[in-house]
Amino acid sequence: MARQWEIEASPDELARYRARSQYLDELRRRKPKQRRYATAGEMAMRLDPAMVQTPALELIDAELVEIRDCVEMMLNRRGWFALMVNLGFDEQDALRLVEELIPNAGNARLVLSMPPQEGKSSRVGRYGVLWLLRQFPGLRIGIVSYDGDHAARISYMVRADVEAFDGSGGNPDLGLRLARNQKAVSRWLLAPPDDGGVFAIGIGGGLTGRPLDLLLIDDPVKDTRAAESLLLSSHAWDWWQTVARPRLAPWAPVIVVATRWHEADLIGRMLAKQTEDQQAGLEHFDRWREVNIPAEADHDPEKGQTDVLGREPGEFMISARGRTREQWEATKAATSARFWTALYQGKPSPDVGDVWLKSWWRRYTEPLWEQQPDGSYRVPSMESLLQSWDMTFKDKDTSDYVVGQLWGKRGADAYLIFQVWARLSFTDTLDAMRRLTRLFPDAHRKLVEDKANGTAVMDSLAHELPGIIAVEPRGGKLVRAEAVSPFIRAGNVHLPTSTVASMQAEIAWDPEGLIVEATAFPNGAHDDQVDATSQALAELYLGAGGPAEVLVAQGEIPRPDRAREQTRQAPARQQSVQLPEWQRRMLERAR
Repeated sequence: MARQWEIEASPDELARYRARSQYLDELRRRKPKQRRYATAGEMAMRLDPAMVQTPALELIDAELVEIRDCVEMMLNRRGWFALMVNLGFDEQDALRLVEELIPNAGNARLVLSMPPQEGKSSRVGRYGVLWLLRQFPGLRIGIVSYDGDHAARISYMVRADVEAFDGSGGNPDLGLRLARNQKAVSRWLLAPPDDGGVFAIGIGGGLTGRPLDLLLIDDPVKDTRAAESLLLSSHAWDWWQTVARPRLAPWAPVIVVATRWHEADLIGRMLAKQTEDQQAGLEHFDRWREVNIPAEADHDPEKGQTDVLGREPGEFMISARGRTREQWEATKAATSARFWTALYQGKPSPDVGDVWLKSWWRRYTEPLWEQQPDGSYRVPSMESLLQSWDMTFKDKDTSDYVVGQLWGKRGADAYLIFQVWARLSFTDTLDAMRRLTRLFPDAHRKLVEDKANGTAVMDSLAHELPGIIAVEPRGGKLVRAEAVSPFIRAGNVHLPTSTVASMQAEIAWDPEGLIVEATAFPNGAHDDQVDATSQALAELYLGAGGPAEVLVAQGEIPRPDRAREQTRQAPARQQSVQLPEWQRRMLERAR
């Protein structure tokens, strides 16, 4: 019958039949081997009897099971897709059919953070990769780290286990063998009929011509210097977008394992991109499952929060290295809040704050303003009022925010009364400054940072709004924030409660947003509110928002009814006049 069928079949039918047979053989060959070890941890303890299994490592094992399920789904879909295309299906129809036939399974995107030296790299990079290769020996796995040497060390450990555990000498037999002439520790293949293997490189390395079925990124950041380098951080992010991700096979999973260093490290950027895509309403984007295991449970049960390991607040993790509670406490005491919350708690933006601690802020519970019949507001209890503006703006969703604040001072205490915080265009920024002046006309001083786009705003409003003062920032953002931190720490700086801030719809704002940004500073994604606050407090307490400069408008003074039109058409030129010290003192007394 077979010979008769071959005689009657056309060449195209024969080719399709042979292709079908080949791909069915491929599916059978790639079928997972018997799962003798249910988890990577079970296999690790069998290969290394001295291995300590902790609740944190058990959680990692469970996440690796999700990755395994995703790999199995990927290989099944790939096999059926190839079969359908070779049988004559349209590619788009084949994709639709295989996704209906084989539903999503497991997890394709995992970010895992955990304190240093607690076994995460060993469990995922060594035993996790080995465990997956044993089940799917055709996997092409990429291992990436902060440099090629570290990635090669992980690859070497996996390779050494393949060689050692071959059933000889009473050792367990993993059923894996290296192909001949595989001498490089950073790239090697398994012996036929298996065609899987490992390729290890550092961040920035090339992957051209190397399709990946699984990508492991282990510790992409080397140290604090690298973490705080915007250049290196951007380089790692660009590498992920342009080199690593394009090499992933369809449905291929990615694991990122790291100790957190900075909000803008690779994990931080991946999670931020996910948030942006969600807010943009995109349907398809990388959905990362974030698993953070802090050294110390820091959740708040009253807010409905839980600990990933089921611990009580303040309870330290069981250490794979045998750290006692006393040793954890000593490590915490010896580590600055900034590094403890990042490296050990996995939260680069500390809840307590780094420069301005969260507990330093004082809150007032009654409104300080009074609305007038003309719709404006007065703040009668204040001895002085001022506006403080940080005017960096671009017409892009990713740009910084424009911030305009109204501050009052009474005795030794400063009060933030109102704030504008939004992404604004140039014309919207002009309108926001006009509006704040209209709402609070007694704030005669208007501080504007004289850099970037602040200069353009001052040029446009010099003839329209009186009292605009150009502030030349002294030192960096961190230096300016630290200069005014004693006043916040002493309890002299007051913010409204959320209830007071939202009491009047026309001047409602969110003080909690300022506290969150200040707490994250200098590691946060934005610092606009911090900049405006530093500028205002320096003026109020130090008289040093920068060398005092009064803007003197040059040229014809426009009539009031033409002021707005002239502003739009041709902003008046202005120049900054540096005042002598004695005139500065007189100006301060006049204020």
